[in-house]
Amino acid sequence: MIHAHESNDDQLTPAYAGRLNQQPTPKNRIPAGESPPTAVYRFIHDELLLDGSSRLNMATFVTTWMEPEADKLMAESFDKNMIDKDEYPQTAEIERRCVNVVADLFHAPVEGSAIGVSTIGSSEAVMLCGLAMKWKWRQRREAAGLPTDKPNMVMGSNVQVVWEKFCRYWDVEPRYVPVTETSFVVDPDAVMERVDEHTIGVIPILGTTYTGEFEPIEEIHDRVVAYNAEHGLDIPIHVDAASGGFVAPFLHPDLRWDFRLPQVKSINVSGHKFGLTYPGLGFAIWRSKDELPEDLIFHVNYLGGDMPTFTLNFSRPGNQIVGQYYNFLRLGREGYTRIMESLRDITMYLSAEIAKMGPFEIISDGSAISVMAFKMKGEQPFSVFNVSDQLRTGGWQVPAYTMPADATDVAVMRIVVREGFSLDLAEGLIAALYKAVDHLTEFPPAHPPEPEHFAHT
Repeated sequence: MIHAHESNDDQLTPAYAGRLNQQPTPKNRIPAGESPPTAVYRFIHDELLLDGSSRLNMATFVTTWMEPEADKLMAESFDKNMIDKDEYPQTAEIERRCVNVVADLFHAPVEGSAIGVSTIGSSEAVMLCGLAMKWKWRQRREAAGLPTDKPNMVMGSNVQVVWEKFCRYWDVEPRYVPVTETSFVVDPDAVMERVDEHTIGVIPILGTTYTGEFEPIEEIHDRVVAYNAEHGLDIPIHVDAASGGFVAPFLHPDLRWDFRLPQVKSINVSGHKFGLTYPGLGFAIWRSKDELPEDLIFHVNYLGGDMPTFTLNFSRPGNQIVGQYYNFLRLGREGYTRIMESLRDITMYLSAEIAKMGPFEIISDGSAISVMAFKMKGEQPFSVFNVSDQLRTGGWQVPAYTMPADATDVAVMRIVVREGFSLDLAEGLIAALYKAVDHLTEFPPAHPPEPEHFAHT
């Protein structure tokens, strides 16, 4: 969200003026003098009480709970700048280990030269991987004496908004594969209809934002490989595994979606989603150093020694990578598997209970990742937007939105189940849904809320 500058003189009035402060505190200007730390804490603490509860926020994929030991480690690392690898060599070493763990989870070739970086979430990782694909495509075209002015990227209309941003920011034509009102993942035939010599990459999704479903990555891969062989091209596949990359290795270990498929050249994943780490943390992994053009790597020496860097950001805290390493050591494969199984079971319980209620039809049941989505069944006196509004009165944040292009008439609700969301809380959510449905049945809304397209931001 972009905020406009305001110069008005609105003020915050202290709750404990007699004891802590004698004058109201300006909102939009720096105060003239100092204030006691207890007063400042109280001002901000009390105002933040107006936020919703992160634990009841079923809209977000982002982790909202970690163990106290992880909290402590991360607090101890707030002051470490991730970019300064000379000053904080052990934090840099921990980042290197985490990149290797992720590459191993994604079956990077043992005999190869996989390379990767940690990022501030998958948005930065996507930008980096997209740039690498564009640079590689341009290099191939220039070497062949071919024009480089019309790059395109093939992806579903269900992509997260960062892919739209990449295409607009870096002047790449987005070729969207529409979903339908009965299928919310891309069709491989429709993907291949949009591929040509100007395609810098094909982007399937492992766990879509809208419904949590896996797209048919292996089938898309095989089609792209055949197309490349027929036309003498080398169109790469990048897998957007922001949501599913830390789920599939544990719940679906035999699913072929990663570097086991030779034309998958890069993968992004979010540590702050099912990597179970607080925001913001992501990873960009390439199957080989050859997939990351050297022209994109910068070398700086003013922090001490030569430091190669490939990030959009520079300074950033090192505590997220510490938190991720804690999870890797603390949980191991066994722990991650146990958690993902538990989240899946709770999500499928929710799906089954919601299906029993009558007015709802399940779209995705949480068997892929712990995300389920549902819509209204037939004609009802209320919409999913009404249900979402009713749930919010009890503190539950369950988003309602319309589906993307060619399926905008379909409105759904989506529930993301994350670590820390217990079966008891799931039962509380079901009870709240029953209460909302009963209320809306007895008092049908005269003017349903206006449907809105899903806002990724």
